[in-house]
Formats: sequence, C-alpha cells, structure tokens
Amino acid sequence: MSVTEQPAPQPGRDPDGDGDDDAAARQLRDRISADSLTTRRDYLRIVATVSGGLAIGGVGVAAGILHRHGDSEHLPEAKKVTDALAPGQAVAFRFPGDEDRALAVRLADGSLVGYSAVCTHLACAVLWREDRGSEGELYCPCHEGVFDARTGEVTAGPPPRPLPRIFLTERADGSVWAIATARSGETAKEALCRQFGDSRPEAAQRLGCPAAARATESRRT
Repeated sequence: MSVTEQPAPQPGRDPDGDGDDDAAARQLRDRISADSLTTRRDYLRIVATVSGGLAIGGVGVAAGILHRHGDSEHLPEAKKVTDALAPGQAVAFRFPGDEDRALAVRLADGSLVGYSAVCTHLACAVLWREDRGSEGELYCPCHEGVFDARTGEVTAGPPPRPLPRIFLTERADGSVWAIATARSGETAKEALCRQFGDSRPEAAQRLGCPAAARATESRRT
C-alpha cells in the first residue's frame, strides 16, 4: 500500500501505541471545555449586570426618582438651536439644561417640532430617521421604540408615554430657538401656563390660563 493510501489516524488514537496522543487529546478537550465554561460564565455575568441596571433604571423612571425632561416650573431661558434647518433635517441640542438631550426636526411640509431625545421607556437616546414613512420617525434603538414625528406619540415598542415636547420658534433670519418645554402628555396650554406663571403674566392672560384669570378677577374685586 502506498503512503497516500494509508488511512488517516483517528482522533484520540495513538498510531505508535505509546499513549501520548490520547493524553494530548484529553488535555485539549479539557482545555476547550474550561474555556467554554469561562466564556458562558462571563456572558451570564455581563447579562445579569446589564439587566439589573436596566431594571433599576426603569423603576427609577417609573417612580419619578430620575430626572424627567420638562419638570421645571419656571420658563427656561430661550436658547438658539441652529442657524437654519431644512425640511427633512434634524439637529441635536441640549435644553432646557445642559444635561437634557433634545432634538429639533423640520418636517417635509416645513413644520418645526422639538422633543426630548430621552426615551420614556428606559432613558436611551432617541434618534431621527428621515427615511421611515411619509414624515420620518423618532426611534429608540435600545428596545425598538418608535414615536410619531409630528406628535411625539408612541407608535411601536415598549415606551409607556409620548416624548416630552419642546416648543420651537423661527426668527426672521431663519434661526431656530427653543423657548419652553412640556411634560409627557401635557398640552401646550397646560405647559405654557405652568411655566409662564408670574414671569409672563400678560402672556398667561392672553392664553386664558386659570391662574391668570383668577388673579385678574381678584384684582377687580
């Protein structure tokens, strides 16, 4: 029989009969098993740590322990967002505080909308996706949360509440400014009345805010 026709040694068998290959094979199998076990343990440890952190974050948000966008009772200082914003574009900024992530979006029809960029599920970052649907969408990649670009309402995924709104205005030079915020699910009138308060009584009166109406009535009497 030629060399090329000789059968190949089977794994775990020692062609010389000295037992060295059997020992080496056993050592290799043991090492692979140990490495696999270590990898599984590390993976499970990472998963447990991350899951625990997300659970704690979710409880904190639900209980109101963590900061929520738009919680201030006072009208924030107006902030310039960008010099210009074209249809279909979005820009990230911070408002009303330096720790508050936000997004300003110009919809295809020219409308300006602004929202907190913190998902109401577990506080992951919300992104703008222009190519989704007729008006684009606001998307949280952590758990596939989706929000309506025009209203901020939840359209898919686990988020329990709509995105808090940010009120934007466009000046004559085309610059976009953030001027006020709203809590999740709060109407524009409720938000503005809450923040105008004593700082903008004339504006509160024009809006018909209950507190302003009561103050006017008390002055008359």
